[in-house]
Amino acid sequence: MEKKTFHLRDDRIRRNCIEAIQKLPASPDKQFEIVIQERKRSSDQNRRMWPLLHDLSRQVEWYGQKYSPDDWKDLITALVAKSKNEQQRTAPGIGGGVVMFGSRTSKMRVSEMVEVIEAIYWFGTEQNVKFSEEGRLEIEWAKRYGK
Repeated sequence: MEKKTFHLRDDRIRRNCIEAIQKLPASPDKQFEIVIQERKRSSDQNRRMWPLLHDLSRQVEWYGQKYSPDDWKDLITALVAKSKNEQQRTAPGIGGGVVMFGSRTSKMRVSEMVEVIEAIYWFGTEQNVKFSEEGRLEIEWAKRYGK
């Protein structure tokens, strides 16, 4: 059987989903997995994050150091995790030291990506970042459509 995905937006889609589940055979020999979850962030949402990270990268010196947009993504996702009292995973480094594991935005849900974009904006504002026009549009989009 092919995989079916429903994006629940209205009652018609809800009825289609219920009908699809009711048509499935219930058997211990051939089990089906049904997962209900908030949708993952979209590639559009991911693209909206990068202009903001580039603005941080160009304008913020953090503890005497400039960081790449990828580094800022790690710093910001760690901030978001800490704000939700989530533990950041660490491991002893193979060559010594400690490795801190970052969050993968590709696995985040829509609402989590909104939190990341809002954290970038908050931190950038605290650091007097002048967000580019593209960055400002992304912030406005996140506020308007992201939640």
